[in-house]
Amino acid sequence: MSNHQAITLTQVSKVYSNGTVALQDLNLNIAKSQFVSLVGASGCGKSTVLRLIAGLGRVSSGTIDWGITPAQRQLAYVFQDAALMPWATVQENVRLPLKLGGMSPQNSQTLVQQALKLVGLEKFEHSYPRELSGGMKMRVSIARALVTQPNILLMDEPFGALDEITRSKLNSDLLNLWLQHRWTVVFVTHNIYEAVYLSNRVLVMGTNPGRLVADIKIDAAYPRGEDFRTSLLYNEYCRQVSQHLAAAMRF
Repeated sequence: MSNHQAITLTQVSKVYSNGTVALQDLNLNIAKSQFVSLVGASGCGKSTVLRLIAGLGRVSSGTIDWGITPAQRQLAYVFQDAALMPWATVQENVRLPLKLGGMSPQNSQTLVQQALKLVGLEKFEHSYPRELSGGMKMRVSIARALVTQPNILLMDEPFGALDEITRSKLNSDLLNLWLQHRWTVVFVTHNIYEAVYLSNRVLVMGTNPGRLVADIKIDAAYPRGEDFRTSLLYNEYCRQVSQHLAAAMRF
């Protein structure tokens, strides 16, 4: 993992027009190729951090600095809702970002096929969303993000609506993809166990106002599997995150 900083937030605050302080004086450094998870109660500003990094909103004060140039910066965003076009095939849903970017179907076909292969859906390219399970729909959403060949992947509770078995499988699949491509990942979740399993670091946020209360390094080797999930080390990290989260919610 690189020590080169990919994203640096310095004294970042976000105050909405109604006076709500979503974030206050947030300082955060994310190194290139790190997998960082944000956990915290609803309303603590996790998704706000993600949107500000993505450029989907403006900071009220503070700065967001990048360790790579705008030309090198390729961001992709995966939302909790797969948000697929029901009238379009899997292939066309994945192609959408390239189409919006002006790339022709002929030139984009290879990229679409590669993205579908990454998520194991190459045999479903002509299927429609109504024919897919919830987990498969989320795979399509991830493929749609990966088709742009990003180096920074922002994920806002992408597996929150899935059953635990499907969620666990997609966690492992995502981790395997990250090990292959080493994107810089910022992952928002309410799930402590998911955060610890996936991440190099788990950031615990508190509310009123949104702020960072703990930065926990998950010092466990990759690849990770069931042996890690059932280990004492894993349980200890989950306990640490849970304690910090409980303390944050008392204030």
